[in-house]
Amino acid sequence: MISKFPRRLFAVALVSALVSGQALASTPRGVEFNLRTVDGGSITSEMLRGDVVVLAFGASWLPLSRTQVQGVQGLADEYRDRDLRVYWVSTDSDKPQSKNYATDEQIRSFARKNGLKVAVLRDPDGGLFRTLGVERNQLPAVVILDREGNVAETIGGLDPDGNLVAKLAPRLGRFFAAQ
Repeated sequence: MISKFPRRLFAVALVSALVSGQALASTPRGVEFNLRTVDGGSITSEMLRGDVVVLAFGASWLPLSRTQVQGVQGLADEYRDRDLRVYWVSTDSDKPQSKNYATDEQIRSFARKNGLKVAVLRDPDGGLFRTLGVERNQLPAVVILDREGNVAETIGGLDPDGNLVAKLAPRLGRFFAAQ
């Protein structure tokens, strides 16, 4: 029994590292994904290589996301002349039987109502969100990808009442210092 404990501890540490995104950050090609937009298109990780990317995860059913999307739009406006791509990623389910189900039209309506003009992506049921290892798995959340597509930072449970531009400026500054 005692000899099994270190193996279990190692296994827990390994799973923790994988879930936290540490393993993702060291992959040579970066994070791989293909997310559908609510307008019928798709955005792939390959399309974003060369730009810094902010993926702001939220859900239309989550009251905090209403304020979050305003901060997301402010961030996109502030950095519009730089190589920063900003997306709001809905984790609403695409399965009608789910209690967190939302159609593309419902998500588009949520975005319009809250002044969001950036592209809205779908991560049904939060598959990519969990894979990226957002701290505490809390929504709303922000993930920053570097120009190679690696996870540079994850911020879970972000306070949406704060100024998202000010909150992320020091984190994004390292990517834009020479510009």
